[in-house]
Amino acid sequence: MVTAEDLHQKDIKMLYGNTMNEIKGLLAQLGIPLFYAKLGLGMLFSFLITFFSIPTIVKISRRKNLMDEPGTRSSHLRKIPNLGGIAMFYSLSVCASIFAFELFELYKFLFASLVILLYVGVMDDIVIMRAYKKLLAQIVVTSLMVIGSDVRIRSFFGLFGVYELNYYFSILFSIFTFIVLINAFNLIDGIDGLAGGYSMICSALFGISYFRLGAYNYPLVVLSGVIIGAVTGFLYYNLSNYRKHKAFMGDTGSMILGFLLAFTAICFIDIFIDKELPDVPRYYLQSAPAIAMAILILPIIDTLNVFIIRVVKGKSPFQADKNHIHHSLLELGLTHRRSTFYIIVYYLFIVSVAYYFRHMNVNLLLLLVMILGFIGAYLPKLLLIIKEKK
Repeated sequence: MVTAEDLHQKDIKMLYGNTMNEIKGLLAQLGIPLFYAKLGLGMLFSFLITFFSIPTIVKISRRKNLMDEPGTRSSHLRKIPNLGGIAMFYSLSVCASIFAFELFELYKFLFASLVILLYVGVMDDIVIMRAYKKLLAQIVVTSLMVIGSDVRIRSFFGLFGVYELNYYFSILFSIFTFIVLINAFNLIDGIDGLAGGYSMICSALFGISYFRLGAYNYPLVVLSGVIIGAVTGFLYYNLSNYRKHKAFMGDTGSMILGFLLAFTAICFIDIFIDKELPDVPRYYLQSAPAIAMAILILPIIDTLNVFIIRVVKGKSPFQADKNHIHHSLLELGLTHRRSTFYIIVYYLFIVSVAYYFRHMNVNLLLLLVMILGFIGAYLPKLLLIIKEKK
């Protein structure tokens, strides 16, 4: 039996279909492919929404004293509004759901996960949540994506001699990967421009890769473009020299960016698994996990580095300190901007090396990437020791 609600939904779908056909027809007359229109408009509007939202957030933050106060591991000296991540969430959720709506149809829990992370991030930025509560929320979010939306690492591609993963191990490892990357991006958000700038680079690299891998992956290209637009709008304020304009992304922004980049990385690896789906092109690159690792190498290496240093010193690996890569560069006398620039350039070099040797054995390539990553982490410390001895 057909209900009035069914007829209403059918009318909405017909209206949507007719509207899309009219838009496609207009774009065809102008000679603009629909994909390029989505990508361009997605980037533009995500930039504009973030750019014009942050001043209001900064004003409210100052009025209500919702500020990040300098602490023992802080690299700033004054109180700064730290809710810039709200503007990024706003622009990402609006623009991605319009211009990359296919992702929200395919991954049913994607939007819900972003909303939960927004709530957790804002709570942590305002009242500072206990670590176990934040971890519990992250487990819920990542479980929704891994189990509910089936976004998971299914194969190691011969890494450590392992290929296809057991279903339950795949779920546990994917949840672990999501949580590590979410928190790792939070850890590198210690100086102006670093987390935002590196997120832009990662999104651009994944976006270019998706573009080269065919039209089936275009929604992920658009998502990458939307992330770039949103972060660009934020960086204008994060890198500002004017105190009244300056804003941090806070845990809200860093967790959302870490989550989305973990999502795009796992989707990137998944492309090279032969799932024998109709109308889906098949690709294979054995080094796909190593390439994804190379793109995300900075937060991974920085987190491993500080954990190793803390354990060697007999401290808890979760105890905050100033042993991050950016702290070492600041001790060398570099500014925030120069430190960010040097870090990004060096880790782009690692990505270039990984891409050049992409047909190398996946185990050897991963070893090479990790070695170069740790060299980048310890080089500033070595230079600091040499400087102090002079």
